[in-house]
Amino acid sequence: MNLRWTSTLAWMVAVVLVGCVTLPTVNYPPITYPRTPTTNVVDVYHGQSVADPYRWLEDENSPFTRAWIEGENSLTSAYLDRLPQREPLRKRLTDLYIYDRYGVPTKQGNRYFFTRNQGLQNQTVLYTATSLSDDPRVLLDPNTLSSDGTVALKAYSPNDDGTLIAYALSVAGSDWEEWRVRDVATGKDTGDVLKWVKFSSCGWTADGRGFYYSRYDATPESESLSKVNEFQKLYFHRIGTAQSEDVMVYERRDHPNWGFTGLTTEDGRYLVIPVTQGTDTRNRIYLKDLTRPDAPVVPILDQFDASYNFAGNEGPILYFHSDRLAPRGRLLAIDVNRPEPDNWREIIPQSEATLEAVRLVGGRFVALYLKDAQSEVKIFDLQGRLERVLPLPGIGTASGFGGRQNATETFFSFTTFTSPAKILRYDFTNQEVSVWKSPQVPFEPSEYTTEQVFFTSKDGTRIPMFLSYRKNLNRQRPAPVLLYGYGGFHISVTPSFLPANLLWMELGGIYAVPNLRGGGEYGEEWHQAGTKLKKQNVFDDFIGAAEYLIDQKYTVPRRLAIAGGSNGGLLVGACLTQRPDLFGACLPSVGVMDMLRFHRFTIGWAWVSDYGSSDNPEEFKALLAYSPYHNLKPHTCYPPTLITTGDHDDRVVPAHSFKFAARLQAVQSCRNPVLIRIETRAGHGAGKPTSKVIDEGADRLAFAAHALGIPPRVDPAERANRTVYEMGN
Repeated sequence: MNLRWTSTLAWMVAVVLVGCVTLPTVNYPPITYPRTPTTNVVDVYHGQSVADPYRWLEDENSPFTRAWIEGENSLTSAYLDRLPQREPLRKRLTDLYIYDRYGVPTKQGNRYFFTRNQGLQNQTVLYTATSLSDDPRVLLDPNTLSSDGTVALKAYSPNDDGTLIAYALSVAGSDWEEWRVRDVATGKDTGDVLKWVKFSSCGWTADGRGFYYSRYDATPESESLSKVNEFQKLYFHRIGTAQSEDVMVYERRDHPNWGFTGLTTEDGRYLVIPVTQGTDTRNRIYLKDLTRPDAPVVPILDQFDASYNFAGNEGPILYFHSDRLAPRGRLLAIDVNRPEPDNWREIIPQSEATLEAVRLVGGRFVALYLKDAQSEVKIFDLQGRLERVLPLPGIGTASGFGGRQNATETFFSFTTFTSPAKILRYDFTNQEVSVWKSPQVPFEPSEYTTEQVFFTSKDGTRIPMFLSYRKNLNRQRPAPVLLYGYGGFHISVTPSFLPANLLWMELGGIYAVPNLRGGGEYGEEWHQAGTKLKKQNVFDDFIGAAEYLIDQKYTVPRRLAIAGGSNGGLLVGACLTQRPDLFGACLPSVGVMDMLRFHRFTIGWAWVSDYGSSDNPEEFKALLAYSPYHNLKPHTCYPPTLITTGDHDDRVVPAHSFKFAARLQAVQSCRNPVLIRIETRAGHGAGKPTSKVIDEGADRLAFAAHALGIPPRVDPAERANRTVYEMGN
């Protein structure tokens, strides 16, 4: 049975009171920010001069930048230390993390492989077992690899018979990975070490003696977190040899921004090479016949006209999930001997729902759909005839469905906003779904609910939004709302569970998630409607979500916080500058804040397909019009803002957040705080230790709770040792 939050912590929710309608106010003392010098750096774009007074903060190795970081962190730490909400929230968030989190199992040979985190472990552990009923054995525990928990397992891939496993480690949240190989029987590494790997898969050969991977040239350590990543190459590594002996399979010196992935077909016959260009959803497909050692790499789909995602093969027939002439997706069969479009066969046609992915497993196609951003799963035979629709337990997200073509089972996860992922098993023989692992959680999921509403954006577009909250939410008073958004790169934001969001609901808040244009919820047309010259649509959608929540009396501006990370951090930054009157708190995380220079660092050039580039005159005007860093205006009262980033973020370099924070502090015209929290030995987010996730989550929640006027009060029954919160409900 589910564990309930009882006695010792019940005081935190016992304060959801009905009563006085007057909302509490927050009076901020003056803040003295660290001295941040400005310089007179000016760039000229297409005849227009643009100042960049904080350019010096782009040098993360400068002693001046390091001193600035220390000063800002000291200020933020002192501010957060004074918040009486902080420590109780941290303790409760720690409790909410104490539950088993399993990854979806994969089976190779006679072995199962899966990950597990028992709750407060900093990093997820890799296990193996010969049957689902056996006690699993630890195969790799990253928690033993560093004292501070900052070495993470980023990926793993067993060979076909399950005797070897290649795995990738990342240090301090960096995108750079080091790949190694481990003998499954002995649990010992083979000595193979591959460096300078980033954005790579692992394509094992059928004999298990080697694999294909992608890497960049070695980079000086001092430049590894900021230097532009170009000229990715595809290599083959044979087990037991040094990386210096690896064979380069493919490169394109004439196209520095092309990326290559090496996927081997299950029958071992082909190396399928998706060729990408940044984050553009369109790609090319190249092929190498592995039955001929001297076979060249040849293009079979080379028009860069659509997305082609490999789903499996039957001999020379390759199956691709594609949006060519089908913006919501379909499944195609392409004969490698006759790859021209006139010869393609449509297996699964486009439907009203968005086809997110297809897996060829168990002799069937498992198709994952999104219908209004909720998962649907359908199973088709190899001719594309629908066999069944998998029953799913409510509004949530299904993922997984891996396995071999002759498998009799497959596994998948299902999660919601109010309950963590459970792992389910589908039996192809009897067509039954059973639960393999269901976490026992320290709260009662049945006390929470999720509804989906629809609102109209500025241009009349209908936008869906999920609202999650406690069932006993009092609608007679404006609730604290945490509005989260992303809106970019064809990424669909679907129901997912995070303990920090559950804690917000425990405190009487609403967690709101709109499905903005720029994402993939309704296919490629939805994505394109939020890119480049149309990027303002994304901000209009998010502002429209806030206005809907206010108009429908869920909340009021002073009780509305907005949050987002990466591209979502850009979203928060842009909406903060465009509508500072609309929000009670802003929480941009690892955001892209300088839209004129993002393409000059690490992998930033890859985002040009979504954002455009300041090198293009027309796109420059659009970028300058919303770039958060450039649109901060003096004599403006901006909402209380807590910016978060990591000093090892080599995806969105921390200079974006540094420059935005410095400028926002300089122009702030009222006492609303502007703080930046810079996590050390942390990157863009992936691989962050659980302890750091909890600390940052508690800090963000405490900041938002204080800013939204959720004041502490002393409960007479707990006066001696506890602080509780009047939620204003």
